[in-house]
Amino acid sequence: MIPVEEALEKVLSAITPLSHATVPLLDSDGLISAETINSSINIPPLDNSGMDGYAVRSEDIKTSSYEKPTTLRIIEETAAGTIPKKKVQSMTATRIMTGAPIPNGADTVVRFEDTNDSERLRQNSNSNINIYVPAKKGTAIRQAGGDIKIGENAITAGTEIGPAQIGVIASLGNTKIKIFRRPKVSIISSGNELVSPGHSLPEGHIYDINTYSIASSVARLGGTPEILGIAKDTRKSLIDLLEKAKDSDLIITSAGVSAGYYDLVKEVIQDYGSVDLWSVKMRPGKPVVFGELQGPQNSKWPSKVPILGLPGNPVSAMVVFHIFGKPILKKMMGHKKWDPVSIEATLLDPIENEDGRRVYARALIDQTTNGEYTAKLSGPQGSNVLTTMARANGLAICPEDTTRLDPGSIVRVELF
Repeated sequence: MIPVEEALEKVLSAITPLSHATVPLLDSDGLISAETINSSINIPPLDNSGMDGYAVRSEDIKTSSYEKPTTLRIIEETAAGTIPKKKVQSMTATRIMTGAPIPNGADTVVRFEDTNDSERLRQNSNSNINIYVPAKKGTAIRQAGGDIKIGENAITAGTEIGPAQIGVIASLGNTKIKIFRRPKVSIISSGNELVSPGHSLPEGHIYDINTYSIASSVARLGGTPEILGIAKDTRKSLIDLLEKAKDSDLIITSAGVSAGYYDLVKEVIQDYGSVDLWSVKMRPGKPVVFGELQGPQNSKWPSKVPILGLPGNPVSAMVVFHIFGKPILKKMMGHKKWDPVSIEATLLDPIENEDGRRVYARALIDQTTNGEYTAKLSGPQGSNVLTTMARANGLAICPEDTTRLDPGSIVRVELF
């Protein structure tokens, strides 16, 4: 058996980031920018008001108080989207709305609450305004280029795009962005006993779980899952589905990767390229297949396609995907880091390690009132018990060289 880290290094050494694609801005959420975007404009484009109030000269109101207000003549009213026409001169003011450009001559904004604006409106008086407080120069003025200046870097290549980044790009007037494209992932389950959900279940058969759990995992990471169906335990059935996957960026199979008589995956894909079958020092999920397919000798595919073979047990399949599939997709999509988010927690239940493998125990992580974390096993840990995976929100790890973790132990947890 080989350590998890060694197997992961072998896998990732064969993976390269995908090509770039230019997509509409709203289709880029969760993807990685493949370009650096520099601003061609100032944001904001002009000095503007940070509040509703009056644009004035600070020197005119420096002695203002409620006992002795300063009275200024109103020369104009300006709203966002309009350009002021008049210059604020000595003892004058412009009534201004949030976001409106600052008129020439003004160097500060006094909020409505520090004036008699309400009283003035009730009296239907348009000529003068009383200012009750002084204001420092620059108060409530948002400077042109205060967010982004012309030529300044707004988005760096390699940045993960989210709502805030989309907003920044939109603020520059852009509607598209170049990203690392989404990987197309072909998904194949195998086994004579499998039946697709939605069909009647003959005696001795089970519904195909892995197609759905793995496809949804791919989609959640930003990939595009292509469900190719269930391969029967024959060479022809598996080859027919593999041929449908030749234009994929990644092929993921489940079952058929151990040493059983009907485990044809390794045998078939060896005919289609190079493959390694490892016993990885982990539980669940010991058998892992990885390689690159390029088609049969007489009909080569357009390019090599990586393949990841998962175990058939549903929990093992999900854990192996978590350990190997996630990093593969993240590297393909241009991420620089793919380590799982992990925390330390106090273990509430024991974890037994019977055979010197790294144990990934399904656990429910909670936070105590003092901010510390606890990890309680979510139920039976058999690799076929998927409900305990559904109840878990992390994997509590017992190292290879530890035979047992007792309650109260501090354990590392990889969060989903």
